[in-house]
Amino acid sequence: MSIFKKLLLTLSCCLFSSCVSIEQANKKNVLEKKYFASKGFALVYEESHFINNVVNKKINNEKVVVMHSFVKKNTLIRIVNPENSKFVEVKVLQNATYPNIFNIIISKKIATILNLNMENPYVEILELKKNKKFVAKKANTFDEEREVADTAPVTEIDVANLSTSREDKLLVMKPVKYFIQVADFYYITSANELKKNLITKTNLNNFFVKKININKYRVLIGPFKSFNALKSSYISLNNLEFEGLNVYKE
Repeated sequence: MSIFKKLLLTLSCCLFSSCVSIEQANKKNVLEKKYFASKGFALVYEESHFINNVVNKKINNEKVVVMHSFVKKNTLIRIVNPENSKFVEVKVLQNATYPNIFNIIISKKIATILNLNMENPYVEILELKKNKKFVAKKANTFDEEREVADTAPVTEIDVANLSTSREDKLLVMKPVKYFIQVADFYYITSANELKKNLITKTNLNNFFVKKININKYRVLIGPFKSFNALKSSYISLNNLEFEGLNVYKE
């Protein structure tokens, strides 16, 4: 065999091997598709939300319907109330815009089915594949995880915890304070100026400035006793085009 033929054969083998590797990688990416999962607070729809431009689309509160900001229309999802493990499986009705503080918009019908705490409407969202076997597998996985959580030792409960019974939660639950982080400044004078302007524009009096370190001063509003209590304040700030508002609890 000539040197030229050997070289050609070697290049052909490399090319074939490369194509096989790419094909395998593509198959692997398809097989390893990650399904959407998220935890956070739900916005329970009210007609006033649409009227006041909090959301840009309407839903029927008497039906089991949800809207999401980016999960595609007709995507099958499971919405779980981690406090009692009740869940609803529903397809996303349509995409909508709403404040970033919320993870999803749900109808009052869903909130009722889940027996959701309207003061702290915390939910888990899981995307489900339409294949029934996959759905069953996801359900089993969720149940197994919950069983593990039920046997884990509990020192403090927060809104994301799946552990223990409702009565146990009431015994160990500590009062929670929520705060909205508005902005950080290098100078305290700038922070105080924003605080003053916000009080004027929003008619809210619970803004304050907290010293984080020698070069950072943070404007916050709070405390709020529940997530629902801070909702209107968050929306007011969002309407003033403050972006990236963070909510945290103590």
